Amino acid sequence: MNAALAAELLKTRRSRLPAATLLAFTIAAGFAALVMFILQDVRRARELGLLGAKAALTGGAADWVTYFALLAQLVAVGGTVLFGVVVVWTFGREFGQNTVKDLLALPVSRSSIVGAKFAVTAGWCLLLTLHTFLAGLALGAAVGLGGWSAGVVVAGLGKLVLTAIMTIALTTPFALAASAGRGYLAGIAALFAAVFSAQVVALLGYGAFFPWSVPALYAGLADPPGVPGFVLVAAVGVIGPVATALWWERADHDR
Repeated sequence: MNAALAAELLKTRRSRLPAATLLAFTIAAGFAALVMFILQDVRRARELGLLGAKAALTGGAADWVTYFALLAQLVAVGGTVLFGVVVVWTFGREFGQNTVKDLLALPVSRSSIVGAKFAVTAGWCLLLTLHTFLAGLALGAAVGLGGWSAGVVVAGLGKLVLTAIMTIALTTPFALAASAGRGYLAGIAALFAAVFSAQVVALLGYGAFFPWSVPALYAGLADPPGVPGFVLVAAVGVIGPVATALWWERADHDR
């Protein structure tokens, strides 16, 4: 397992994707801060050209509670895409770069390889979440948001991390899709299908019973989900890695 982890960390470190995802989440935190800046004084925002003359903007007060809620919503929605891309890239690259045979020739079990990949992707995504929180603190302070307190910060961090954990759990089936499809295309197709379905199901009012809609609902985009929604997320988070490991153990790698 240690050898597999070392190999996955080396691949990740030499890739450009970590920098790209870091930039994407930095932009997300900046967007949230911009929304708060506009909410502070809509007239000022129009005068600065940040808001169209006839545009309307609603979404709460310009304070830390609202800001942390917006960051959590961005992680729930944008994280599904970006975390999903991380997972698809981690598993699909072995087939896309035709290195899967070399990987399986190593004296390391296939389950250890899969476990290392999931461990690296989970740590990667959690670090991105922590970066979003820290960037949010700096940008929120720069904007001058009100309502600061230790309790608000702890609660905001807790919601952000829990939202990220659920989102990470829901990306695990994309690893199976990328593996079974032997490349990026199947994983990306599964990712897009999940994101699209989450939006449609949530609009129909059944988001609390569709796992990929639950993180966004929990983050505050709509009514919070009940216990069944969280149970479904946990089930996906268990089934995804187990199914992927079983596929790697039993599939015939003939390429």
